[in-house]
Amino acid sequence: MRRREFITLLGGAAAWPLAARAQQPVMPVIGYLDAGAPETSARLAAAFRKGLAEAGYAEGRNVAIEYRWARNEYDRLPEMAADLVRRQVIVIAAMGGTPTALAAKAATTTIPIVFGFGGDPVQTGLVAILNRPGGNITGVVTMNVEVAAKRLGLLHELVPGATRFAVLVNASNSAAASLTRDALAAAAPAGWQIEFLAVSTNRDLSAAFASFAKRVDAVMVAPELLFVSRRVQLLTLAARHAVPIIYPSREFAEAGGLMSYGSSFTDMHRQVGIYAGRILKGEKPADLPVMQPTTFEFVINLQTAQALDIDVPPTLLARADEVIE
Repeated sequence: MRRREFITLLGGAAAWPLAARAQQPVMPVIGYLDAGAPETSARLAAAFRKGLAEAGYAEGRNVAIEYRWARNEYDRLPEMAADLVRRQVIVIAAMGGTPTALAAKAATTTIPIVFGFGGDPVQTGLVAILNRPGGNITGVVTMNVEVAAKRLGLLHELVPGATRFAVLVNASNSAAASLTRDALAAAAPAGWQIEFLAVSTNRDLSAAFASFAKRVDAVMVAPELLFVSRRVQLLTLAARHAVPIIYPSREFAEAGGLMSYGSSFTDMHRQVGIYAGRILKGEKPADLPVMQPTTFEFVINLQTAQALDIDVPPTLLARADEVIE
């Protein structure tokens, strides 16, 4: 064999591994856009990955995830959504409230989006109809905003003499307006007094408790990622000021909250992961109906009630899906 032919053959052999690597499929990338922070939303992000796994995808094995955390600074969401679009992710999971979903929708009309939040996606303009959302967006809703009146009624049953209520809402979330309307409609016929306190930071939350603790009889917490991510601070303040509070999901009652009514935030994140996986397999968002909860759980923490010296009526105990003793 001539020397030139040998060198050519050797060079071709060295190129084979490179060609083989070039032909390997590129791992799809999901954009995970969240209004919260990784330190406080780790459990929810894990639920999202669990849903992905149920659909056949494991982070680092056959899918990559680009995380973007706004850390409750909602004005950062549009640029973060735009950055995920520039990176050409395959699908965007928009978590943490209406502002996150709206930011993702404004950033792209082609990349599939799966949202997860508690408001009404039709009312907010995210989808046309729930059964066939159309376009590039679908998602999962908790419907926890819509049951504000039910939650307030349960709180009054627990504390029958209560006439003055405080409602904690997120100052940065437009869905708070819907909650406000529902709560006022429930309170008007009964003559209850409602004070709405908008908070957005840890300092706001502490100040809110200090201001209303002595002038209200009970408190309702809005279904909001801000409060889910700060539930430890929220529960600590509730215990310190000995205020009866009803929360929007069982995650609060399990952690020591007095009472909760609503669907699960954790399950919502899992379902978003399942939808993201189905889209990776080729399904279109337009054909995936917006998923709604089938059950609302009523949980009472009897230990916390005893610590607050509250006698829970037998009628409430009988209706509870779970009583934590």
